[in-house]
Amino acid sequence: MAHRATRAVAQRLETLQRAGVTHLRRASAAELAASPNEPSHTPMTENPPPENPEEALAQVAREVAACTRCAELAATRTQTVFGVGNPRARLAFLGEAPGADEDRQGEPFVGRAGQLLTDMIEKGMGLRRQDVYILNILRCRPPGNRNPLPVEAENCREYLDRQLSIVRPEFICCLGAVAAHNLLKTDTPIGRMRGRFYDYQGIKVLCTYHPAYLLRNPNAKRPAWADLQLLMAEMGIERPKGR
Repeated sequence: MAHRATRAVAQRLETLQRAGVTHLRRASAAELAASPNEPSHTPMTENPPPENPEEALAQVAREVAACTRCAELAATRTQTVFGVGNPRARLAFLGEAPGADEDRQGEPFVGRAGQLLTDMIEKGMGLRRQDVYILNILRCRPPGNRNPLPVEAENCREYLDRQLSIVRPEFICCLGAVAAHNLLKTDTPIGRMRGRFYDYQGIKVLCTYHPAYLLRNPNAKRPAWADLQLLMAEMGIERPKGR
């Protein structure tokens, strides 16, 4: 038990070092006494950002491209799908896993669901796709576009956290239940997670429906738009004219 705990701490420290973290905040005696049985997590927003986020992300991307932690995914993928967008974005969109189009092109959200997401960002929010950061829970396409297995999400979690610690978004929009459940470690139905913000290591998180779900269920576009409006209000973004 102690050996596993020591190994976990060592892996976490290595992850933080690769992400550019040079020191950790010392917890006060009051903080330690308040939750003696829970692990202490320093919010990403309290650690200094890397001096060169572009190079830091490129380094993680190279490691991802060579990753074989999930034997089935490594054997069936065309290529890994890392992340795309502004390395200093205020807002990140988090999906579940690459699909066939993403696996072929090496970029997240480029198929029909990706076009809808682009419309949500640009026509709905009045932003540019290149101004946000887009990534997934997994960086490899699961065969048949099945949902990520828990062990696969866990294997990829280090890369996810390293990306987020480099980009340092103020806000994350989880697209769909798989993204929300894996990031926030919950099994609450996505419909009940909507309409409020959550905290993930100092980052405000809003959950909404996945664009692929919206394509199958057009009636859900109205509540999804309400979610985007809530996000825009929290970010201080004015509603585009004509909407």
